[in-house]
Amino acid sequence: MRIYILRCLVAIGLTIVGLGLHDSVVAQPNAPMVIKEMGSFHVGGRVAVISGQPVREVVFSKGGVPAKVDPNGEYQVEQMYVQYYIPQDSKSKYPLLMWHGGGLSGKSYETTPDGREGWLNYFLRKGYTTYLSDAVERGRSGWPSYPDIWESPPMFLTKADPWTRFRIGPPNSYSPDPAKRKTYEGQQFPIQAYDEFCKQFIPRWVTSDDAIVKAYIEYLDRVGPAILLTHSQSGIFGFKVAAARPNLVKAIVAVEPAVTPPTGSDLAKLKDIPIVLIYGDYIDKDSRWPKMYETMQNAMKWLNEQGGRVETVRLPEKGINGNGHMIMMDKNSDEVALLIHRWLASKGMVKE
Repeated sequence: MRIYILRCLVAIGLTIVGLGLHDSVVAQPNAPMVIKEMGSFHVGGRVAVISGQPVREVVFSKGGVPAKVDPNGEYQVEQMYVQYYIPQDSKSKYPLLMWHGGGLSGKSYETTPDGREGWLNYFLRKGYTTYLSDAVERGRSGWPSYPDIWESPPMFLTKADPWTRFRIGPPNSYSPDPAKRKTYEGQQFPIQAYDEFCKQFIPRWVTSDDAIVKAYIEYLDRVGPAILLTHSQSGIFGFKVAAARPNLVKAIVAVEPAVTPPTGSDLAKLKDIPIVLIYGDYIDKDSRWPKMYETMQNAMKWLNEQGGRVETVRLPEKGINGNGHMIMMDKNSDEVALLIHRWLASKGMVKE
């Protein structure tokens, strides 16, 4: 059944456009789009049991009648939430799976903090069947009780932390007063919308990686073969999932992977998969990023020596300047998306 969605009705009201490699960066942002199918599902998870806890009396709303709540019993935990969009005229040979970074959710790829169309919209315009997910313990995937099920507490981001860690501004350049915040010269992040961006922050755990990888593998088993588009923390998840299911991963676009990749035989399993690593600007000005970049480059160099197909793109070397870590939100995000689209087309991932 065809579902006609207009831009005034939903955030993804766009049009499917051709896939020529010389397309303009921005493709008809006000035009309608035809979606053949859209939907959502949960995947993965397990049942956890809590026992031995006292029954509590809880008032759920002011003035309400107290209710007895027994916390003992079975709980569904560690599932993953996924949305999907299939254009009427799909041109991608494989679905594009968008995976977000740490402390964030699939919202990263939706409308940008300053109200522009995000990468979800961009790749739908290009005819990609697109999947967008919230990792385990993020967003609509939910998170389990702690310390009853997960022993460690969640971590929360202050508003100041990403300003520096995501390379928007230099150390100690954030201020509660927007007029006093300092950025790197030429910075492309829409700083007037930084406070809006902070509303996306979600608690995260540093002990949930195994559960996240397990859910991603089940997710890929359900929808694969597929193309992985990862960002930051999810870079390591993409590599681990690809090592577990190399026949189901047809290409990996790793946008600023921020953690150590697999090693040895697990890394070697990726040698037949086209991989591109994309990095923004200001890396040499940060205290952590030079080491993370070097570690990833050394691993990918080793993989190429085993016959791998890895490329690295430093955006400033392509004349694309001013990008911090949140490249999909930057003012020139469509320019980077076009670079990604052209790379995928060159690898035969889209139909001519």
